[in-house]
Amino acid sequence: MIKPNALKKGDTIGIISPASPPKKENLKRALSFIEEMGLNVKFGKHIEREHGYLAGTDQERADDVNTMFLDQDVKAIICACGGFGTARMASLLDYDLIKKNPKIFWGYSDITFLHTAIRQKTGLVTFHGPMLSSDFGEEGRVLPLTKHYFHQLFDKKNFIYDESLTPLEVMIEGTASGELIGGNLSLIVSSLGTAFEIDTKDKLLLLEDIDEEPYAVDRMLNQLYMAGKLTDAAGILVADFHNCVPKKRKKSLSLDEVLTHYIQLAGKPALSGFKIGHCSPNISVPLGTRADMNTFEKTLSIESGIL
Repeated sequence: MIKPNALKKGDTIGIISPASPPKKENLKRALSFIEEMGLNVKFGKHIEREHGYLAGTDQERADDVNTMFLDQDVKAIICACGGFGTARMASLLDYDLIKKNPKIFWGYSDITFLHTAIRQKTGLVTFHGPMLSSDFGEEGRVLPLTKHYFHQLFDKKNFIYDESLTPLEVMIEGTASGELIGGNLSLIVSSLGTAFEIDTKDKLLLLEDIDEEPYAVDRMLNQLYMAGKLTDAAGILVADFHNCVPKKRKKSLSLDEVLTHYIQLAGKPALSGFKIGHCSPNISVPLGTRADMNTFEKTLSIESGIL
C-alpha cells in the first residue's frame, strides 16, 4: 500500500478528463469550490478536446494522466467527470511512473476502472469521490456533507461511516476486514477477463451504479458471482444504486430482490445504505486502504488514505 501526501493550502491540483468531455460551464462553476479550499488549478492539455463521446483520443487522455503524475508541481489529480472511456486507455498509462510519483487521484463512476488498474499495478491508494463538472459544478446538487468529506485530503484522520451519516441495513450479519475496493458495478464487471481484472480476495467490496434496470444489475452480479468475485470478498458494502428501477418490462424483480439474492449467495457479511456514488450526498472514501466492517454495530471504519 502506498499512501499519497496530504494537501495543504496553496497546493496545485491537476484537473483532467480521462473519460468523456466535461460540461464547460459546470467545470467553470466548480472552480469556486477549489478556490474555497485554498488550492490552485492546472488543467490537463487535452481537457477541452472532444472526440465523439470521449475527451480526446485514448492516447491524449492517457498522456494527461501520465503528465499530471510526472508534474512535481501537481499534488493531486481530480477528474472533471466520468462518462465513458477509461478502460480504453488503461493500458496506455505508465504505471511505473505513477508508482514512483504517488499523489492523490480522485473520481468515481467510469473512473472506477482507473482506480482498479492503478491500485493493482502500483499499490497506490486512490479516492472514490464526487467530481468537478458532474457534481461540484451542478447548481444545487452538492450538499454540505459532500463538501465536508473532500477535507479528508488535508487531514489524515481515520473515518467511521455509521448511522449518524445515513441509515444502514444489515443484509448478512458478521464482521469483516480488508482493503476497501470497488466502485461502479458496470466498470468492475468490465474488468473481468482483462489484465486489470479486479482482485476481491479477502477485501471489502463496495458496489454502486446508476440507471441500470434490475435485470441488468442481475446480469452483472451474476457474472461477478460466477467469476468468484463475490465469494472471494471478505465482506460486501452495497452503496447507492441511483434510479435502478424497471423501465422496459412491466414485470420485473425489484432492485432489492436482486441485491438480496446475490448477497445471500455470496454468504459474506454485508451492509447496505451507504451514500456513496451517484447520489446526494456523495460521501468520499479512500480505496486500497484498510477498513473494518461490523454489522452488529453498523459501522465501517476506514483507515486514512493519506500520509
